[in-house]
Amino acid sequence: MIPSFDQFQKYGQENMEAAIQAVGTFSKGAQAIAAESSDFARKAIERNSSAIEQLAGAKTIEKAVEIQTEYVKGAYEGLVSQSTKLGELYSSFATEAFKPIQGLYSKFTAA
Repeated sequence: MIPSFDQFQKYGQENMEAAIQAVGTFSKGAQAIAAESSDFARKAIERNSSAIEQLAGAKTIEKAVEIQTEYVKGAYEGLVSQSTKLGELYSSFATEAFKPIQGLYSKFTAA
């Protein structure tokens, strides 16, 4: 069966709406990722500045090593935490962005 012109128009309209929804979700996801990344960078700069100030005030080598050890431990934990957050953001972003397209795909494959 050959689809009518009206069916083609309907398919085109549905495709356009799905694409607009996907682009909107993409935009929101990109903004959330950028905000999270800039927040992480700001916190990292603050942590770095604090560590440098503490190192400058260290009176003994042992205290300097302790400060540096705490800094490295905190930086590593922060990186792992940030990586987890970004992974979750990317995952949810991709899932949400492809929902409109998946809906169209399931509709067309069922027809």
